[in-house]
Amino acid sequence: MILDITKSKKSFENKTVVSMGIFDGVHKGHQAVINTACELKEQGLDFVLFTFKTDTVTTKGSSGYIEMLLSDDLKKEHFERLGVDYIYAPDFNEMKNMTSAQFIEQVLYRKLNAAAVVCGEDFRFGRNAEGDAEKLEMLCKKFRIKTVIVKQAQYEGKKISSSEIRDCIRNGKIKRANEMLGYNYYYKLPVLHGNEIGRTLDFPTINQKILEKQILPKFGVYITRTKIDEKWYNSISNIGVKPTVEKMSVPLIETNILDFEGDIYGQVVKVELICFLRPERKFKSIDELKKQVYSDIKKTSEFFKTGRI
Repeated sequence: MILDITKSKKSFENKTVVSMGIFDGVHKGHQAVINTACELKEQGLDFVLFTFKTDTVTTKGSSGYIEMLLSDDLKKEHFERLGVDYIYAPDFNEMKNMTSAQFIEQVLYRKLNAAAVVCGEDFRFGRNAEGDAEKLEMLCKKFRIKTVIVKQAQYEGKKISSSEIRDCIRNGKIKRANEMLGYNYYYKLPVLHGNEIGRTLDFPTINQKILEKQILPKFGVYITRTKIDEKWYNSISNIGVKPTVEKMSVPLIETNILDFEGDIYGQVVKVELICFLRPERKFKSIDELKKQVYSDIKKTSEFFKTGRI
């Protein structure tokens, strides 16, 4: 199990390999950095992942916060799956005024006892992002810390980036986002009590509230998969404010789980977005809405049989 050492005041006794980055989304490029660091564990090093508490990271040159792809808990699940032993994730504000040299000496050398560090070629660090990968390598030599720079992963000839993935999700290009992530983008949230309008329409659904500061996908209907008690079910989800039956002020994920019956209120349920089916819209009547939902479910069933919409 991965151990969070963020609040520990102790320094490492064993030598470590440290992978560094924001790792928002833990996409294919991030996975390459983490996998490279994991290989260095073979030299008897403990593997520490250095990042920042996600919801404290601000955009470059702005006081605005980055819309996160994954919560810290979900990122940690990915890190553990990829072989990370320890995670060190302080608040961004605690370190944003450190110079590059201070970061190397105080964090990598003294706190984490690094023998090696691994980062992507676009890695920036230090006050006002003054340091780059080249400067990292130069400063680390003073403390005999080996530096490994991993080339950015590419998709269709372009470098994979979290900002590109966020743009895809905002615009409903979920299949493209998934290909860059290396997994299906998902939400893992508690099931809330709704007004049960779906049941009166013969389409019982579960409702989940998207976390504050998490990226909002394009409002609409998605073909999805839902995991309940370690079992996967085909499903269809509407993400938005449900303008026909009740105009919500807070966006919800409303999911109809095919071939499932049961009470899962309060459970934390994982919903994966597979592909975008249609935009959310307001219908003239409940009957028109029901007709459209029947059509959406039919298309979803066909997709899982044929792989095509």
